[in-house]
Amino acid sequence: MNQNRRKIIGLLHAAAGMLALATVCVFMLSTLYAEAFGHPALVATVKTGILWGMPLLILLMASIGGSGLALSGRSPKGHAARKVGRMKIAGPIGLLVLAPASVFLAWKANADSFDTAFYTVQVIECIAGAINITLIALNMRDGFAMTAGRRARRFVSTAPDRLPKART
Repeated sequence: MNQNRRKIIGLLHAAAGMLALATVCVFMLSTLYAEAFGHPALVATVKTGILWGMPLLILLMASIGGSGLALSGRSPKGHAARKVGRMKIAGPIGLLVLAPASVFLAWKANADSFDTAFYTVQVIECIAGAINITLIALNMRDGFAMTAGRRARRFVSTAPDRLPKART
C-alpha cells in the first residue's frame, strides 16, 4: 500500500474511531440522564433515538474494523494485534448485545412498560456499553502510541528553529 493511501486510510480510521467513541458515550450519557432525572416519556425518546442512531454506530464500527485490518496487514503485531483482539470483543458485543437491547428497550419504553425485564436489559446494555467504551478508548490510546513517532517527527520538522530565517 502506498504512503498516501495509507495516510488517508489512517485518517479515516482515526475519525471513525473518534466518532464511534463519541456516539457510544452520547448513547450512554443520555440513557443515564434520562433514567436518573427524566420522565418516562424522556426515557422513551432517548431509547428511540438510540435505536435510530444504531445504524450510524454499526457503520462506524464496520469502517473501523475494515480500515484497521487494512492498516495492520496480514499478521498484526504489538499494538495492532491488541487492537484487533479488542475489536473481536467489541464487535460481537455491539451486534449481539447492544443492537438487540436497543430494539427491545425502545419497544418496551414506547409501550410504557418499565418492568423488571426492561431494567434487567437496561443494566446489561449499560454494562456492555461501558465495556465497549473502554475497549474503543484503549484502542484509541494504542493508535496514538503507534503514531507517536510520526507525530513527533512532524512537530520537530516544523519547529520554529528549523524554519528559514527571515531576511532583514
